[in-house]
Amino acid sequence: MSAPCPRCRQGSPLYVSARDWNRGTSHETFDYYRCAACGIVFLSPIPQDIGKYYPTDYYGIPRSVADLAAAAEPERYKIELVQRYVTRGRLLEIGPAYGAFTWLAKQAGFDASAIEMSEACCRFMNEVAGIRAVHSLDIDAALRAAEPCDVIALWHVIEHLPDPWKTLGLMAARLNPGGVLVIAAPNPLAFQFGLMGRYWTHLDAPRHMHLIPSATLSEHARGLGLETALSTTRDPGSLGWNDFGWGWTLANLSRNWFLNRAFRRLGSLAGKLFLPWDNAEGRGSAYTVVLRKAVA
Repeated sequence: MSAPCPRCRQGSPLYVSARDWNRGTSHETFDYYRCAACGIVFLSPIPQDIGKYYPTDYYGIPRSVADLAAAAEPERYKIELVQRYVTRGRLLEIGPAYGAFTWLAKQAGFDASAIEMSEACCRFMNEVAGIRAVHSLDIDAALRAAEPCDVIALWHVIEHLPDPWKTLGLMAARLNPGGVLVIAAPNPLAFQFGLMGRYWTHLDAPRHMHLIPSATLSEHARGLGLETALSTTRDPGSLGWNDFGWGWTLANLSRNWFLNRAFRRLGSLAGKLFLPWDNAEGRGSAYTVVLRKAVA
């Protein structure tokens, strides 16, 4: 059993078959394949009606700007990371949910805007948070219409895109010279994935369609005129996903409320036990990559 890799078209063997352990939207089984050439783990086939696997409570939208500010505070490391490379200019976030990072970027002085698929989230950003947000189910079309940017950010979004390679090309074209593309994503080379396989919470079937190794992402970006300024699994955000991975993966073993809580506590203990493996560079549950466009 094999499927063609969506990037290099090489026949790729079945890697894992998983269910929607995280959200329980269906009892279907979803097949993921792993390309031996570029290491991508990809879902095939991608469901035609992928939207039905995003429940109505997928986003917990704040009720006010004060609530947004409180929710955004734990994400401050993101804007601090961006400011290491670009300190001003036009910033576009793709897939911001209700806009916590975009709001922080605006507070930091960026001309910040967003493209988001959730109509409710866009309504909150535009009407409550004062963030310019474009509602679009076609990210690529919205990118084509976007103005050139100094920063484009995707925080755990690229894995949700049906054709990340096409979208990467469009984002590279929309970057100003010297601008940066910031991407955080699950790591298919993670220690946890190797240990827990189909039950790994960051597989998130079927919403995560492509798990891309950071080296493959950097290689592809180089062909688009983007050089890697940072690639790590040890930034604050990536390290936080390690703890999340243990707790939620074990919690998914049971739908019983009492057992769910017990397994989540067990996950916290497992995270402490396996900390040296999780924290080893390249083996964490997630990575962050910063790609810079060359100055002409």
